[in-house]
Amino acid sequence: MTADPLLTLFLPLALGIIMLGLGLSLTLADFARVVKLPKPVFIGLSCQLVLLPLVCFFLAKAFGLEPALAVGLMLLAASPGGTTANLYSHLAHGDVALNITLTAVNSVIAVLTMPLIVNLSLAYFMDGDQALPLQFTKVVQVFAIVLGPVAIGMWIRSRFEGFAARMEKPVKIISALFLLIIILLAVVKDWQTFVDYAPLVGGAALAFNLISLAVGYWVPRLLKLSLRQSIAIGMEIGIHNGTLAIALALSPMLLNNPTMSIPAAIYSIIMFFTAGAFGWWVNFAHGQELKRSE
Repeated sequence: MTADPLLTLFLPLALGIIMLGLGLSLTLADFARVVKLPKPVFIGLSCQLVLLPLVCFFLAKAFGLEPALAVGLMLLAASPGGTTANLYSHLAHGDVALNITLTAVNSVIAVLTMPLIVNLSLAYFMDGDQALPLQFTKVVQVFAIVLGPVAIGMWIRSRFEGFAARMEKPVKIISALFLLIIILLAVVKDWQTFVDYAPLVGGAALAFNLISLAVGYWVPRLLKLSLRQSIAIGMEIGIHNGTLAIALALSPMLLNNPTMSIPAAIYSIIMFFTAGAFGWWVNFAHGQELKRSE
């Protein structure tokens, strides 16, 4: 496939603005909070970095996804939580400070774990002539795409806090629009595959999403974390940064495979409804306990 100038220019710009928006919401204190909350952060990261890729691998096998779609689902599993998780956690009365800390830390760790999981997935699911490993230079590109704008956003917030506060809402709106455009791009770029596999991939994406929410909520509960912390981790793990996964799959400089973007595109639509339902359920079931804890 030849490089598409539109994708070459638009995707890094769109992702850069989205990650800049994330940076505008972060401070160094969000990273330092790991010291104050070691147990919930460790549990959240363990679920996201270890349990979810394993669950995703077995789901890809169970649903019999074709190789590129299986890799795309694994790419999604390797993606960190998005800033949308913070909003849903707030609405569901979760521990938003924990969400912000998990998003911050996992966004840094993902620079290393995403290429590792993608390379292992490429080696397992795809034939040698189909695989396009993320080599060191491409890992550096992922680093620049993910952390560069985040660092700029954090610097702006540290120097111009008022400006950063005013820009947070507009950037979130623009980010949502870019997410919609990127999902449409992913579908249009491989429309026939989307039509052929939408029911199967949709089933796999829905199953992965529901299991992600369940793992994120019930594992912390079983390990005696508070209800608000469990809600936060459930949202963090259930709402992935689908935009990042789609951008890496579509980018001519990286994976350059539209088929790999389809699982993340479908998941990005499903997760808003399931996360909303999860937030309603947990508040319906534990409303009094949540009121007492605030």
